[in-house]
Amino acid sequence: MGYDETGRNAPVEPSSAVPAAVLENVFDDPSHGEPGRDRVVVHVVWELLLLAGLAAVTWQLWRDDADALRGEGLRSLLVNVGGLGLLALAAGLSLRAAAVNLAIGPVALAAALHFAEQGDLGLREVLLPALVVAALGGLALALAVVVLHVPSWAASLAGAAGVIVYIERRTGPVLVQGGYDPRPNALYFFLGFAAVAVLGGLFGAMRPIRRLVGRFRPVADPARRRGGVAATVTVLALTGSTVLAMLGGMLLAANRSGPLTPATGLDWSVLAVGTAMLAGTSAYGRRGGVFGTLFAVSLVAVFLTWARTRGWMINRWAVGGAVLGAGLLVTRLVETFGRPRPAGAGAEVLPPGDGTDSTGWALTSPSEPADAWSSVLPLRTTDTPVDTWEAPRWESEPRRWDADDR
Repeated sequence: MGYDETGRNAPVEPSSAVPAAVLENVFDDPSHGEPGRDRVVVHVVWELLLLAGLAAVTWQLWRDDADALRGEGLRSLLVNVGGLGLLALAAGLSLRAAAVNLAIGPVALAAALHFAEQGDLGLREVLLPALVVAALGGLALALAVVVLHVPSWAASLAGAAGVIVYIERRTGPVLVQGGYDPRPNALYFFLGFAAVAVLGGLFGAMRPIRRLVGRFRPVADPARRRGGVAATVTVLALTGSTVLAMLGGMLLAANRSGPLTPATGLDWSVLAVGTAMLAGTSAYGRRGGVFGTLFAVSLVAVFLTWARTRGWMINRWAVGGAVLGAGLLVTRLVETFGRPRPAGAGAEVLPPGDGTDSTGWALTSPSEPADAWSSVLPLRTTDTPVDTWEAPRWESEPRRWDADDR
């Protein structure tokens, strides 16, 4: 309610009482994250920095070994970008769903060893069994996470341990047994990875999809269940990330000319998760950029090629640790500058029960006169006029509409 020129109460139009920003976010559920649209400027700025870093490292590689960027060297580099990109997509998908999958490295190495041992049987005979095993393994991991509602990093480490047992059954390096050579189709692998990364980022930037994918992200007690929708999305994300890791491992194995050495594969997990976080994907889930995965994967792959050209003996653990450390800083930036703005000058988020609706939004403007709402003070029982709207309140001085010159 407001007041007309005579001082009497007059109805106020709803459009003037409810800010547009509040109307836009009024149906957001605070139990699934902050209401409002995530800001993307921080992702744009960071992706421009990644692009500048990629250009600088590529220039250094061109100066030291131009053959690495043309002919057979370029095709091998593009395949490596595609393989590492699949691992980064696997990590990024699970991170976006707030259920990181740390088993992607061992899964990729196990798939690579399987391809090396069975590659001479044909691509279909090697790919189909691995695809079925990866899908079932990812589904089992996902069900353990959502049914028990346990941290995904712990459950995926348990799954990684089982995969490492399979890897360590080999006593020595494994030579790649003929089979498929991906280098003639290197450009298609690179473009396919780039298309999936960019399109996934674009869809993930849409507000409904972003909130849906990140629904498993805790907003209060992390041990509380997040509902059936969150569980379904998490199952799909963990299963998909395991399948992507398997495909990435096979592609990297097919691009090798030397033997594969059995190991834990956790260094690949560190590198993949670090690259996804370096791309701008938050370690807490939900938030991420558009072109970041493409730029970050290309930067890491070109740097590793440049390091080999320079003769540097760089351990994958060292590169993965450095990338992961940088990714943690990026996560802090994304969470600080990427969260939604306040809903508007006239909106205020209050705990439920403080005069707000079920969403926790107060739909009044702080600048609106307090008298726009009926007072909770009791009416005096003496000298009360007939018109109850003009009843004086318990105040030390008369209100302006009670003045003599009213």
